[in-house]
Amino acid sequence: MIKIKKKLKKIRIHREGTDQLVYSFIAIAAIALLLYRLDNKIPFWSFLVLCTALYGVVVNFYRCPIRCFSETDDTDHLVVAPADGRIVVIEEVEENEYFHDRRLMISIFMSLFNVHANWFPVDGKVKSVVHKDGNYHKAWLPKASEENEHADIMITTPDGVDVLCRQIAGAMARRIVTYAKEGEDCYIDEHLGFIKLGSRVDVYLPIGTEVCVKMGQATTGDQTVIAKLKG
Repeated sequence: MIKIKKKLKKIRIHREGTDQLVYSFIAIAAIALLLYRLDNKIPFWSFLVLCTALYGVVVNFYRCPIRCFSETDDTDHLVVAPADGRIVVIEEVEENEYFHDRRLMISIFMSLFNVHANWFPVDGKVKSVVHKDGNYHKAWLPKASEENEHADIMITTPDGVDVLCRQIAGAMARRIVTYAKEGEDCYIDEHLGFIKLGSRVDVYLPIGTEVCVKMGQATTGDQTVIAKLKG
């Protein structure tokens, strides 16, 4: 599939964090103003330094970089990282919920300091979107993939290959946002969703898919090629 040039929204701060950042800034400013009126300025400066550092972490978390996959105009057979983070799993697993056979699973763990926007890993059409409630185990644990709250997005590529992308909540992540809609066309470069705080994204691929990453490797969402489907 030849990539269609799309008009990308120039968002610097993700829309999922706009309200939280605005309200937090107002609250911090109000408290800082009250502390500044005290004769002893130590509480004011201590509060200001601490909150500035924490606010910076939150702003970093809600960053929404403008990205466009540029390695090649032809994205046929390519699977790109759906998230920023680090590769924590590359293994063959039994997938008995959708495929009922063995699949290659590649998992990316996102820390608190990563961008938490998620991208479509392949071009194609969204076959189904299913959200399932569950537990909140630490996201890097193997059981998190099936037992934690998660959202499953099944994508059919132009060649008819089904690829499952799973957004997984973690011990701290308690909100999964999925923008993908059943029946819509989807492309690399488009946002699939967003997960708040540390979490994980799994991609299930056919056995025989060429793996292009290694364990522990850092990934950049919508930029790092993690695999190549058979032609």
